[in-house]
Amino acid sequence: MTTTVAVLKELAGGEQRVALVPDSVQRLVKLGLGVRVEAGAGEASSIGDTDYERAGAVVVAGRALAVSGADVLLKVQGPSAEEIQGLPSGSLLIGFLQGRGSGSLEQLAARRVDAMAMERVPRTTRAQAVDALSSQATVAGYKAVLLGASMSPRLLPMLTTAAGTLTPAKVLVLGAGVAGLQAIATAKRLGAVVSAFDVRAAVREQVQSLGAKFVEMEGLGTAGDGAGGYAKALGEEQQRRVFDAVAGQLGDADLVITTAQIPGKPAPRLITSKMLARMKAGSVVVDLAAESGGNCEGTTAGEAVREAGVTLLGPTNLAATVPLHASMMYSRNLVALLSLITAGGALKLDLADDIVAAMLVTSNGAVRA
Repeated sequence: MTTTVAVLKELAGGEQRVALVPDSVQRLVKLGLGVRVEAGAGEASSIGDTDYERAGAVVVAGRALAVSGADVLLKVQGPSAEEIQGLPSGSLLIGFLQGRGSGSLEQLAARRVDAMAMERVPRTTRAQAVDALSSQATVAGYKAVLLGASMSPRLLPMLTTAAGTLTPAKVLVLGAGVAGLQAIATAKRLGAVVSAFDVRAAVREQVQSLGAKFVEMEGLGTAGDGAGGYAKALGEEQQRRVFDAVAGQLGDADLVITTAQIPGKPAPRLITSKMLARMKAGSVVVDLAAESGGNCEGTTAGEAVREAGVTLLGPTNLAATVPLHASMMYSRNLVALLSLITAGGALKLDLADDIVAAMLVTSNGAVRA
């Protein structure tokens, strides 16, 4: 029996991505899957219904027709409580399930909808092709620099003009994960002088390979290196040393991008109000951890505020502001996952598989911890 995959239109405010792009539709059809697309699903990503039809999908009008008889439901954002009521029992939902406005896992279980959370992809080499958090963080890191540059009163590159030479801006990136490394690369491409700080000594070579200076912190060693390549929470004395290291760099920075986050915990505080007050007037801070509490004191998620002459930006869902390429990357993550959980066109969830076991959050009417 052929598995039918339904691509649903995103209803969350500000969400412009789509779960599957036409190129990925072709790949799924070759895997023996049937693909159904809700009309208008790709519109905000500049993808038309005819593009999907040419790729081999069936386009249907309305959510009810899209989900009727579907085995797998693909989304970017998790469904709202209201959306969950319209999902067919026995289907498998795949998407980011813990976003703002998403219904609860308990509601999905009560509806007997099995669900796989894209934010639960394990950090292993084997799972890299499925790692949607990393793919979307790449987009966010890129866009953060453009956003910060657009709000800065100065240009980023050095320019030699008839009116004289302009010195390059100094950019400081706090946190050298996927988003941070992309921010470093983007700022360098734009001609800035870039420095980066991370509590994980292991990322030093990655930072330096991109042409940025790695800010060293004495006495930390490997204390900041956590499981799976993530940073881990630090003790009080270690946190004080982090503040000192960061404070020593902020005075010269024209643009600061903060990206530090710890899975399942509030974002670590890296910049205090007192530290902001010592920054140059006109400096800009882009806090990519705004939705998990912010790396900077005073960050307000979704808003731009002015404090002590510094513009503090707390953007949310930045990946959705580059919808075409963000959708392409997310779509490839989904194809990699569907390739893993289907065989000969049939759906097969193997809990002995470490990727499946980590991602499957509801099954057979129950929530899996």
